[in-house]
Amino acid sequence: MVTIPLDWRLLPVLVSAGLGGCYYQHLASGQLALLQAREPIAQVVARAETDPVLKARLLRVQAARQWAVGALGLPDNGSYTDYAALDRPFVVWNVFATPPDSLAPVEACFLMVGCLAYQGFYTRDKAEARAADLGRQGLDVHVGGVPAYSTLGWFDDPVISTMLRWDDGHLIGTVFHELAHQQLHIRDDTAFNESYAQFVEQEGLRQYLRDHPLDYDAAAESRRAQFVKQVLAAREQLEILYAQPLTREAKLAGKAAVFSQLRADYRQLRDGEWKGYAGYDAWFDDPQLNNAKLLPFGLYDAWVPAFAALFEQEGRDWSRFHAAVKRLSKLPSAERKAEIEALLPSS
Repeated sequence: MVTIPLDWRLLPVLVSAGLGGCYYQHLASGQLALLQAREPIAQVVARAETDPVLKARLLRVQAARQWAVGALGLPDNGSYTDYAALDRPFVVWNVFATPPDSLAPVEACFLMVGCLAYQGFYTRDKAEARAADLGRQGLDVHVGGVPAYSTLGWFDDPVISTMLRWDDGHLIGTVFHELAHQQLHIRDDTAFNESYAQFVEQEGLRQYLRDHPLDYDAAAESRRAQFVKQVLAAREQLEILYAQPLTREAKLAGKAAVFSQLRADYRQLRDGEWKGYAGYDAWFDDPQLNNAKLLPFGLYDAWVPAFAALFEQEGRDWSRFHAAVKRLSKLPSAERKAEIEALLPSS
């Protein structure tokens, strides 16, 4: 499975005590445990027994965070000045669900933060139990592990041990992504929020790498971009298919053909241009390759080119860009979507 930095808005923990219920108790206890695991990075690197590799990586993150405040206009707060070591591979697991003949997400709605296109859990077993329940309702489901998330500035988010699976470039890019969520987040528009943060991550990292050599696998990032392009093309085919006045059976047959072609296109890329690189085999071999598994890509990548165009339109000036995004965020949903789509390259 490709590692994609997914984010989970955890504001409901602030009101969980009043709302009650098992799920909100789960959120509250999970967030509390993460907060309790935090330790100032300055203390971690000062201890003689701390692994020198960990020290070096945390110091690089600190330097990059401070650079992003000045160069990218991102928030200067206590986020990513702490470190939290966890004994699990992901901090949360997100559950995505769609109808079998639609790419519309089954949303989870909360007070204050609005509706999200996924639902998060601090343990894999709870996420899989929720996915099984949604599956019994006849929905397409997907469970994805999340190494990092943002609390939108309500808490000082730490660097988490689960984030250290990445090389330094991906790690630092994720910090830029999460700080962008603290810069701007709007209710009920996951695609807008994620595409904006994804653009800040990508462009911010490109600028940072010009003057800061890092452990960064450019070839891996190029492969990921090609992989995402194939997935988004399949999504577009499915959207066209599902919009047609066809029977449900015909749509499902067409869906199977699209996924079969996606697998074939991947094998051609893997065995040709990638010279046998098989890092994405597990993603395609998953028997649950379905609408829900494609959902995160539409949320995180679909409007990145529009934000890139807006950045150019604003003279590649970050303060002007953030102001323009804020203006867009205040528009009614339909108007906002129309303006963003107008920014997309005609191709």
